[in-house]
Amino acid sequence: MSTKPPISALVDVMAALRDPVSGCPWDREQDFASIAPYTIEEAYEVQSAIAANDPAQLKDELGDLLFQVVYHARLAEEQGWFNFNDVAQGITDKMVRRHPHVFGDAAARDAGAQTAAWEAQKAQERQARAETGVLDGVAGALPALRRAHKLTSRAARVKFDWPDANAVLDKLEEETAELRAELPGANAARLQDELGDMLFVLANLARKLGLDAETCLDGANAKFIRRFGHIEASLAAAGKTPRDSSLEEMDQLWNAAKRSGL
Repeated sequence: MSTKPPISALVDVMAALRDPVSGCPWDREQDFASIAPYTIEEAYEVQSAIAANDPAQLKDELGDLLFQVVYHARLAEEQGWFNFNDVAQGITDKMVRRHPHVFGDAAARDAGAQTAAWEAQKAQERQARAETGVLDGVAGALPALRRAHKLTSRAARVKFDWPDANAVLDKLEEETAELRAELPGANAARLQDELGDMLFVLANLARKLGLDAETCLDGANAKFIRRFGHIEASLAAAGKTPRDSSLEEMDQLWNAAKRSGL
């Protein structure tokens, strides 16, 4: 068993896996692009463990996510760009810089004041990276609903925003009418454009309500799974499956699940 600090041991494991002679053939073949999907997947696994309130699973998934960070840092080290220690030092310096009320001389702030100060600091950092546009720096790889939330949150900082949720609902009605008008023509490009507008407005509605659209949709997905599971279980008890049942029959079972609170 290694006597090194756990993170040093993990970095060494990654180096061994990438060794050009004795390393793992699969790991040696990977690059940033091929590993990126696994990184995103592991982040979602962490989110799932949190939602399940499962500490053991969360510990395991956080380890998997940390391994992804170590993996990318190793790839960068092989390119001569930076290593894991540089990554750790960089985020440490950033957190200290963004919390002067904790690590510096700035006066203690309440949560609202600290959020404003945090955003001001991030704006300075974006400016230093020559990201001068209001929307610069919003990651393109974010899930689309979350990206819509971030983009319009940025726009709202310069007062480009709906006044309230009711105004967003009015806009949603307008976009719904536009999509309905495109249905007879069934032009895929036009339908995609109008449906995209609707989803964008829905993401904004969640934001104006103080909600996260991704979380809302996750909840709706889980609810659908529960209720459809009730349909399958009820049909199975009667010796049937959804394939040999009518839509009306399944709809009645769905409503029964809904009434029961599923």
